[in-house]
Amino acid sequence: MKRRLGTYLFFALCCFWAYTQEEQESAEVFLEEYTDEFQENFFEALKQKGIQNYDRAAILLLECKRIDPENSVIDYELAKVYALDKKYIQAQEFAIDALNAKPTDFWYLENLMGILGKQGTTVETIQQRIPFGNKKLQENLAVVYFKKKKYRRALKVLESLGESEFTEDLTRKINDSLEQGKEKRAVVESKKQPEKKDDPIAAYKQQIEELLEKSDYKKMESVSKTALDSYPLQPYFYYTYGTALNGVSKSAKAIEVLESALDYVLDDPALINKIYRELSKAYSAIGNTQKANDYLNKIKTGS
Repeated sequence: MKRRLGTYLFFALCCFWAYTQEEQESAEVFLEEYTDEFQENFFEALKQKGIQNYDRAAILLLECKRIDPENSVIDYELAKVYALDKKYIQAQEFAIDALNAKPTDFWYLENLMGILGKQGTTVETIQQRIPFGNKKLQENLAVVYFKKKKYRRALKVLESLGESEFTEDLTRKINDSLEQGKEKRAVVESKKQPEKKDDPIAAYKQQIEELLEKSDYKKMESVSKTALDSYPLQPYFYYTYGTALNGVSKSAKAIEVLESALDYVLDDPALINKIYRELSKAYSAIGNTQKANDYLNKIKTGS
């Protein structure tokens, strides 16, 4: 159990997404500087949040912040705890701090957007307090709007980004969502479009499948993350990234990634079942048997 907690904390200190091998090694050394008090408070806070004891969770996280004031993960967790407790002003401040520390982190932005939405306001009201012009932040913002089905706002963001594979892909998905008979239209378009000899998505999938067969989860984690960074609308890459995270005992992060995958899957029962199985495995790993069983019960036979 202690080893699993240490593994998750190491991953959290890497701030979830963009890190290199060198950064992983330096973070491992940095982790040694953390006291038992910090680790105990951090994981007890997560436990208290899970049982909806938000006041206690906030107190423990604030103690972590006293020990390490610059840790954006603590700001992110505090924002989530205060939001769950409906203390949106405090939640917003910590969410802004977290995003300023890591402007390209999708989950930091999504968390802030959710908090703003609970208050009936928009990101424009606080855009002077965050690096709003950051291109990756803008791409993430478009994806957040897409997930929330705010298609017009997503298109407006995309217009400011110029032409790219990302904007073309997301624009196409938005237009499909705005029309009736989206599935039929997608089938027709796929038949009309000639197959490309060089298909980077297919190349990533093949590479990942080979790594999965060999259970090389460490390399699979890196390849899947790169694929997801390049193609953030592909649910398959969310699934493989989450599976890899499970494979290297980063179960808490796996849950976040895999649950995001469900936002993108439209009609693929086989993939959905795979995601449910990995979510069940991840929740079992962190000791939440109820959620693990819930996802097992969601799996449909015959798919």
